Amino acid sequence: PHDIKGLTRLMGGKRGFINSLQGVFDNGHYDPANEPDIVYPYLFSRVKGEEWRTQKEVKNILDTHYRNTPDGIPGNDDTGTMSAWAVFSMIGFYPDCPGEPYYTITTPVFDKVSITTPQSRINIECNRPAEDCHYIDEITVNGEEGEYRITHATLLDNANIELTLKREP
Repeated sequence: PHDIKGLTRLMGGKRGFINSLQGVFDNGHYDPANEPDIVYPYLFSRVKGEEWRTQKEVKNILDTHYRNTPDGIPGNDDTGTMSAWAVFSMIGFYPDCPGEPYYTITTPVFDKVSITTPQSRINIECNRPAEDCHYIDEITVNGEEGEYRITHATLLDNANIELTLKREP
């Protein structure tokens, strides 16, 4: 995740990168218990127009590999790594690259999330017209058009994130 632009170039461009990344999921090579793999679904959002794949794969991973049972996480939690992935993914954003002060936005499991930090309050709200609406149609951050990545500073500046969802990508 440290040089997606360089990796994309090495893979023959955006189409080669997306096809190879999607192949990891389609061919059963994604391992939700393997820490280097856990960022993979979020990398789709680095290519404009492919963000829907992040939303699809994150939902699929949560639905398939996480349960509300004592053994409800894939593999060893490794000091909270798998649990943290699930919590971030369920609330709708994920720190996809260590050392970069950004988070990638995805579809939250919940229609409303409020997080209080020592500095601020983060609010995330989904406008979900129907139960089966899982794809982001529109993002607004503090009343202005947002993008699929949000900075740490924006998030901690009393961020109000509104997502309007739709059925199809």
